[in-house]
Amino acid sequence: MHHFKKRLNLIAIAGFLLLLHVLATRSPAAGQSNSFTVPVTYYKLANGLRVALSPDPTAPTVVIAVYYRIGFRVEPKDRTGFAHLFEHMMFQGSGNLGKMEFIKLVQANGGILNGSTRFDFTNYFELLPSNKLETALWAEADRMKGLAVTEENLKNQQGVVSNEVKVNVLNAPYGGFPWLWMPQYANENWYNSHNFYGELGDIENAKLAEVQQFFKTYYAPNNAALTVVGDFDASDAKSMIAKYFGSIPASQLPPPPDLTEPPQRKEKIATRPDHLANRPALAFAYHMPPRNSPEYYAMGLLDQMLVQGDDSLLYQELVKKRGFAGGLSGGINSDLGNMFDYSGPMLWEVSLIYDPTAKADEILSAADGVIEGLRSKPVAQEDLDRNLTKLRSSLYDSITELGGFGRANLLACFALFDDNPARINTLESEFRKVTPALLQKTAREYLLKTNRTVLEIEPGAKAGAAGEEKK
Repeated sequence: MHHFKKRLNLIAIAGFLLLLHVLATRSPAAGQSNSFTVPVTYYKLANGLRVALSPDPTAPTVVIAVYYRIGFRVEPKDRTGFAHLFEHMMFQGSGNLGKMEFIKLVQANGGILNGSTRFDFTNYFELLPSNKLETALWAEADRMKGLAVTEENLKNQQGVVSNEVKVNVLNAPYGGFPWLWMPQYANENWYNSHNFYGELGDIENAKLAEVQQFFKTYYAPNNAALTVVGDFDASDAKSMIAKYFGSIPASQLPPPPDLTEPPQRKEKIATRPDHLANRPALAFAYHMPPRNSPEYYAMGLLDQMLVQGDDSLLYQELVKKRGFAGGLSGGINSDLGNMFDYSGPMLWEVSLIYDPTAKADEILSAADGVIEGLRSKPVAQEDLDRNLTKLRSSLYDSITELGGFGRANLLACFALFDDNPARINTLESEFRKVTPALLQKTAREYLLKTNRTVLEIEPGAKAGAAGEEKK
């Protein structure tokens, strides 16, 4: 349903957002913390389903989210795009709901829904009036219990996904830039570097038996997390979850693939032609520190300093001062989520579509000068504090996205990846541990050319024949 280049079209419930903003930013009284604590109840069913409940009575709505630990990193090697294809299959009917009836059920009850495929999970969620919680739980359990995986549905969705690839990537200017293409150049491990959207031949050659086995293996309670956020009674929710999900059998999960990425020892530079583009584009990316390490949190703050917001150092240098482009974008997992909702290796990335009068080397040189400033000396504590405030604001904004979906997203990911959704309440304190010395150390170790991949897009007539060239 949701093609994964674009983020969810997020809306906020005004009262909910205002309340969290006040709680998160008001000055604390003596001896009090100004941190907002998310209520979390976490447990597992006998079949292995992880459940995270987070009640909030502010608005009469509820978010139900089911996350399966099967993203496009771990799809079969000869079936690129398989995880995304299966996301579409999940709306084709189940034991008690016919084709597309899941969507109709949610919409008829005043709700909205979506799904997406990401690096390390595929997710489905509904935002509904709180009195429809049981309806949504029943429907999600129905398709976890038994999907209508038929030859007709498979052929139909193969056509849909193939067309999506053609429209969004093959026949669109900058179609895979940089979200789809950069990992293919920067990474070495196939699981991290293949075509996540899928090669057309792989998508079209998927067999019914493969799809049925994929569902049986990965769409099982012991490979999933269920989160409920909003206006509900926790004891009632527990009873409903046990009733509808408790009898679904666990699957025999295969050993997880090795996602280890070998250290990059030399800068990589790739040039890719794009005959539909009208201006050149440039992206550069660095491999991230290990997730949850001190340096990982330091990179979160370096990201704020370098690329987030009009006050960021790279925006000020490349856009405001040099005028290379009208804007830039980037971050950690920036095109497919945020720095918290992934599990394996990741890139920190910056991209811009720039003025043809500029040169890629000129832009990189200017960016290097900015980054070298962070490598050569510690930042002032006041600069660190200001960017900590920016990050903190961004974190709380993300928690309030789409009536609570942002909160559900973090709870589900932390349940799947860390077996600890309460991590949502420790993030701010981890960032507060970062010092100017740690920032400098992290910049020196990770923001260096030998850890960098550069991707240049040659536009229009300059692109020449179709294909790609690696330097």
